[in-house]
Amino acid sequence: MMQAMAVASTEDDLQTLTRTPASRVQRLFALRVVPLSLATIFCCAKPFANVQLRPLEVFVPFYVTALFLSDLITASLLFAQFSILRTRAMLIIANGYLFAALMLIPYVLAFPGVFMSGSITGNLQSTPWLYIIRHCGIGLSLALFAATDRGVQLPRPRRGSLRTMSLSMLATIALVAIAAYVCIEDRALLPVVIDHRGHFLDNWIYLAGIPVASSYGLAAILLWSRRETILGLWLFVAALVNLVGVSLSYYPSPSRFGIGWYTVIGINILAHSLVLVVLLVEFSKLYSRVLQAVNAQHRERQARLVTGDAVAAMISHDVKQPLSAMITRAEAGLRRLERPVPDLQKAMEDIRQVAADGHRAAGVIDSIRANFKKEARARTSFDFNGLVQETIALLHDDIQRHGVIIDRGPDPGPVEVQADRMQLQQVLLNLCMNAIDAMAGEVSARILSIRSEIRDQTEVLVSVADTGKGISPNDVERVFNPLFSTKSGGMGMGLSICRSIIEAHEGRISVVRDQRHGAVFRFALPLARLR
Repeated sequence: MMQAMAVASTEDDLQTLTRTPASRVQRLFALRVVPLSLATIFCCAKPFANVQLRPLEVFVPFYVTALFLSDLITASLLFAQFSILRTRAMLIIANGYLFAALMLIPYVLAFPGVFMSGSITGNLQSTPWLYIIRHCGIGLSLALFAATDRGVQLPRPRRGSLRTMSLSMLATIALVAIAAYVCIEDRALLPVVIDHRGHFLDNWIYLAGIPVASSYGLAAILLWSRRETILGLWLFVAALVNLVGVSLSYYPSPSRFGIGWYTVIGINILAHSLVLVVLLVEFSKLYSRVLQAVNAQHRERQARLVTGDAVAAMISHDVKQPLSAMITRAEAGLRRLERPVPDLQKAMEDIRQVAADGHRAAGVIDSIRANFKKEARARTSFDFNGLVQETIALLHDDIQRHGVIIDRGPDPGPVEVQADRMQLQQVLLNLCMNAIDAMAGEVSARILSIRSEIRDQTEVLVSVADTGKGISPNDVERVFNPLFSTKSGGMGMGLSICRSIIEAHEGRISVVRDQRHGAVFRFALPLARLR
């Protein structure tokens, strides 16, 4: 089950790139900030596009390396997406970036002046055509991505998708090899587009500008309908940025190492870096979500273990008292029956009490089960002070054994509440037993005070006070926490159960330290007539 949940969660998160809408900040940055920045760069660089600067061949390998790493990492991330989503659109765009990265290898090898001998292979005409093919390839892959991005998965198992991915990568490598061979070995078949001084000829705009602008323009038009998604939005921006670079790179006829040439290189790096940065940010978010999910599962597993311990402690805590009473009553009844002259009347009374305690234990268990049910529990209207007297009668043996004096104060009269009688009796039993236990080692008078009074004609305020050792100031804030106990043999569930029951009855419970001795627990319940 956990594995299924993890797979489902992972697939949902990984589809963030292709299906989750882009945020408002992303749309603002992509559709306003980036175009405004491009317009500023274009206006500043266009008048000086043909200004020639000193050739700096060492700059070429640096910017080619930056583009190569950016495109290769982007392709790797997109292939990772495809291995899970298995969409044709993802496969196409991943191979598009792989093609753009690999085309830079023959480009830098053929670039004149980069190496000591000028170039390893090719001549002056090789690099322009490699440049044209590279940009047309990435532009067409962006257009195909937009045309096929319908979220349709390939009907293949995971192993099949890996095979498809491998074959597509081999096909891309083959295309790069063919393009490199044609541009380097069969360069005589290609039109001349650059002279020996590094200036592009007049036919550059027709042979290079129009094809490249068409591929990026088509991509931008098709990607406009995909701008609502994260990946579609930033691929649209990449196409738009490259399209802006066309006017600087192809018209009027520029030259290498001119301001326009350097500007276009910067635009190319920006266009390809944007997609990479977005992918890295989204993958970091995905990692954060997965980590949060793993931590949540760990906390949930720990919570289930704690809940199991709490339920076991709750059952043991609440059932222990009636079971102890049943054992005491049964043993007393046996002793009366084993006398030379059996006391049948009292033995029968003991047996009735055993039966009553048994029903009470069953009621406690049903009450505990009700705590974990979502439906509302049945509540009846009854006299709360009558319930107090009944609870004192149930504790008669413990009161006698510990020498406790019950102080009820002035006759409070009937107080009508509407509640779960069994659960409120659990609260009273827990508070009274805690008070009796707290006074067990006291040599002074052991007084258990139970008072109830009506406040503002809206609620009944009940207090249970003892003359025991009291509660440490450090423990006052923790006594209602589950599994926390001030008693050496305590389970730490009684007061937690009391708080849950009182709050479920729209009441409140608290504890205060008596300045002289002992502790006072108070809880308030709404009166029945206000319900």
